[in-house]
Amino acid sequence: MKTVIFGATRGMGRALARLLAERGDELVLLGRDPAELEKSAKDLEIRAGGAGHDRVGTEVCDLFDRKAFGSALDAAVQRLGGLDAVIVTAGVFGTQDELTDDADLLDRVLVADFVNTVHFCEEARLRLLESGGGKLCVFSSVAGERARRTIFLYGAAKAGLSYYLEGLDHRYRGEGLATICVKPGFVRTSMTAGLDPPPFTGEPDAVARSVLRAIDRGRPVVYAPPIWRWIMLTIRWLPRAVMRRLRF
Repeated sequence: MKTVIFGATRGMGRALARLLAERGDELVLLGRDPAELEKSAKDLEIRAGGAGHDRVGTEVCDLFDRKAFGSALDAAVQRLGGLDAVIVTAGVFGTQDELTDDADLLDRVLVADFVNTVHFCEEARLRLLESGGGKLCVFSSVAGERARRTIFLYGAAKAGLSYYLEGLDHRYRGEGLATICVKPGFVRTSMTAGLDPPPFTGEPDAVARSVLRAIDRGRPVVYAPPIWRWIMLTIRWLPRAVMRRLRF
């Protein structure tokens, strides 16, 4: 595939980019740090079979600068000579306590994880449809499935994103654009460093394998690790009075 990845320099995005490079996909990495992008691109070129293969390009794109989204995507499409898939793993995280105490951080989470991700996806949608369709894979979170007392501010942003992605899939799948919403549980990444890992904690490489299967098959929703599908099914059916008492 000819694929653009926004957020491939760390965590789950990096693990997914490595799988794509190893199987021979052509990639353009988007991110805000040129040095990190170049470092990641060199790593992926080696995994693709050698630095001379020129299968991995980079474009600077900041999730907080939505005016640059269109031009970054256009440059990526020109480099790739087409477009089959766009993957978005970029985002900002904050714990409930951090977001309650820091209005600026809360604003960054809401803008990055909902408002600007939607704007980026709209730009990606236009270019994928112009190319005849393809795959738009975006990382949301199980935190957006049901409001919980310990994570509802971050979860609110992800709930809005999940709602948008579901509607996008309903509207455009018939025109050839398949939207894949990824809903990870707790995964060991730099974003979650310092937090106590709960049961069923995932690892980036395992999550990436699950996500890649979902992209290839065009599945509209993927939970990672997969056990979260059944955990969230149970949580969705819990009465509100029970949810108020639970401390998770």
